[in-house]
Amino acid sequence: MNAIAKLQELGQSLWLDNISRNMIDTGLLETYIRDFSITGLTSNPSIFTKAVAGGSDYDAQIASERATGATPEEIVFRLMVQDLRRAADLFAPIHAKTSGMDGWVSIEVSPYLLNDAKGSLDWAQRLHAQMDRPNAFVKIPGSPQGAVAIEEAIFEGIAINVTLLFSRDQYLAVAEAYMRGIERRILGGLDPKVRSVASVFVSRWDAAAAKQGRADLRNRLGLAVAADVWDAYQGVLASERWKTLASAGAMPQTLLWASTGVKDPEADDTLYITALAAPDTINTMPDATLRAFADHGKVPGKVALDRDEGAAVRRTANEGGLDVNALASQLQVEGGAAFVTAWDELIRRVEGKVTA
Repeated sequence: MNAIAKLQELGQSLWLDNISRNMIDTGLLETYIRDFSITGLTSNPSIFTKAVAGGSDYDAQIASERATGATPEEIVFRLMVQDLRRAADLFAPIHAKTSGMDGWVSIEVSPYLLNDAKGSLDWAQRLHAQMDRPNAFVKIPGSPQGAVAIEEAIFEGIAINVTLLFSRDQYLAVAEAYMRGIERRILGGLDPKVRSVASVFVSRWDAAAAKQGRADLRNRLGLAVAADVWDAYQGVLASERWKTLASAGAMPQTLLWASTGVKDPEADDTLYITALAAPDTINTMPDATLRAFADHGKVPGKVALDRDEGAAVRRTANEGGLDVNALASQLQVEGGAAFVTAWDELIRRVEGKVTA
């Protein structure tokens, strides 16, 4: 049994953290689904910036949309919607086979809305309608204001991929928002089956530790935080509150491991796949990591995420002067800022093509 099959046997889904029109047109995405057992897909502004800048695949639609008087930002969202609707259709059989648990794609609200609950909800409503697919998530950051929007979106029946989570506390805040949204639906006599995933970013922790010269934490801090979140996730699923919701028909907000491409050139290129192998989770990864894992990846005999070991690493970090809680907040802000930068570049690329 190959490594991908072993992960599936364990109960973990593999999603692709990438999309481009070329990938769809050439059949590469279908190949990933068929030969690499990819069962979902995530996207973000950085991914679309690379896709649009990578060639002329979007030029015809950009020209067509511009002729309607659309602004560059409106054009960007229309490009995203077209690609992701096509991708959603490719995953539709998986979505149907798994009764809605798997086979999802994700489209993200404007990164400028990190601290804007109303704006995030407005965009979630708009993108949900534009996607018009039962297997399309809208991504909303798991910031304090994002959590407000997430609860309202779940209550309205909009499936949400919570992005930019970096700690146990951030995860628990959005798990609370998700459950409140479901509880409100039940009180209102609405269907409690509204899907959600909570995306925890891992490798950025290790990049931050390396930037601060913490060799003692090399490629350890991200997994320590992941172990802490994994422990919290298990606690949520074991809680009486969740069991009550599940008995009413609610679907779990699945933990998703994001940012799992290795940034340390001397580390094992499948580090964050092997170490994060765990049941009832999703791992979304870039193409290179997926191919590396399919080629030489290994799956441990048991879940490697250990609460006590993770706590020891976090103590080491704090004792050495690195405030883990403060860094979690910083990483969320920096992650949002990075998406804003990518978004601005994407807008500039589209404006350049419009002018050309």
